[in-house]
Amino acid sequence: MRWLYRSKPREGLDEAIKWHGDLKAAHKILDICNSAAGSAEKVGRQAGGTETKTNRREVERYERAAKTAMEIAVTISNDLLRDSAVCQIVILCLRANSLKTALILFRAVQGEFIRNEMLKDHPALRQAVAL
Repeated sequence: MRWLYRSKPREGLDEAIKWHGDLKAAHKILDICNSAAGSAEKVGRQAGGTETKTNRREVERYERAAKTAMEIAVTISNDLLRDSAVCQIVILCLRANSLKTALILFRAVQGEFIRNEMLKDHPALRQAVAL
């Protein structure tokens, strides 16, 4: 009579979502990139300008934000969420005219659709990839 007490096989829909932490990490990266966007734009505008204490603070803030966002992105296990988060960091780097860093991060994006959209939306990235 043991077979009467068998549990039903579990379906994929019944399993708990494992990437709940990934969503939080992706939101955290979005928040970091949005908060550092002003600093990145200031860094991008003053590319060859004079070095002042305020400029150094903006550069440090942008670099710290980019580094922190990259460290968080490494922990994301879901490919789509990670690609989306990395795209946010690429946009932050493009705002700061840090094309070298943006290209390195862009190459880490695996999703073909996301890559095409990034190239369509950002001409500087498209030109750098074409070279």
